[in-house]
Amino acid sequence: MEKKKTIIDIHNTISIVDLESIIKTQMQAILDDPETSSKLPPICIHGSPGIGKSKLVETVAKEMGVNFIPVMLSQIEPCDIKGLPVPNREEHVMEWYVNGTWPRDPDSSGILFLDEITAIDKSIAVAAYELILERKLGNLYRLPKRWLIVSAGNLVTDRAVAAAMPSALANRFMHFQLEANAEDWVKWAQFNNIHPSVIGFINYKPEFLFHMEGEVLGRGFPTPRSWERVSRMLELCKNCSDTILRKIIYGLVGNRAGVEFFEFHKVSREFDNVLEIMTNQNKKIVIPERSDMRYALVSTMNYLLWRGKDEEDENNRLSGFYRISMELPADFAAMAMVSAMSGNSKELSSDCAMKLYHHPMYKEWTEKYGKALRRRIVI
Repeated sequence: MEKKKTIIDIHNTISIVDLESIIKTQMQAILDDPETSSKLPPICIHGSPGIGKSKLVETVAKEMGVNFIPVMLSQIEPCDIKGLPVPNREEHVMEWYVNGTWPRDPDSSGILFLDEITAIDKSIAVAAYELILERKLGNLYRLPKRWLIVSAGNLVTDRAVAAAMPSALANRFMHFQLEANAEDWVKWAQFNNIHPSVIGFINYKPEFLFHMEGEVLGRGFPTPRSWERVSRMLELCKNCSDTILRKIIYGLVGNRAGVEFFEFHKVSREFDNVLEIMTNQNKKIVIPERSDMRYALVSTMNYLLWRGKDEEDENNRLSGFYRISMELPADFAAMAMVSAMSGNSKELSSDCAMKLYHHPMYKEWTEKYGKALRRRIVI
């Protein structure tokens, strides 16, 4: 009998959701018992450029109400870590002045984020050893106990500014490789007011969330970071001509993704009347045949759903959501419901789900689409 081979994932890949949970768990443990900080391993996040490493850590800090200090290691010198020697002429000795970047308040709490750790030379790595391992710099400085150290670096294989981490430094960390996941990113996008065209496009073409193969990496290419910037530029350039808008999009995500996204965005603009359909019961609902147009319709509807100006307006939008959903094919209806349950913020997610459950049309909707919803949730 052939022996079963054990497959080991040497990269320890992880999703945004799971990594966020690990960072929060460590941070909360430190807040509950500051003495724990010296016993917990610092975290190192590996991932392709633009995948959202620093944004993830900053978001966790914000959500937990703690400080966030980012340090770009590739742009500093060893003295920026250890401090500067200053002569004490009276005692005829050298004293060290420690960098003011490091947190001083012993009662403060936060995440010290050491970015681009795979882009540093050996002199910086050696200077960082003591801070990372011992949480101190000689006898001059000690990191307050309620602080967590997290670092991040690009992958050597992505032709970014990166090199293999020295083993002595690498052994200090707990390592994870962050992967771009369209489902996780779309949920994040909903919570961060990302343009519905971008959300709809990534739902429609998830392979373009992060795409490097065949791209001109010296120019724009699709990453979570660049899609966030596309969203911002769409808001800023509402009155721009299509020629200008196309150039902006190509400049951010490259020509290949740019061509497909621009065509999708033009389709999305055809649904400017979705709010009228949602709030006017007499308005005829017409579901398009093309799948890209259906993705655009659903993303626009979900973007508008929880943005009512008052309770009456929200109730009208909610009823409109159900009227449109009841006309959708099962898979699109299920996708719309999962997105709607998430709401547009983590804090209000459970409230939004309850409003959907308690709506008079929910029972009718589940009778028609319950199986499709369960399949999507399982997947």
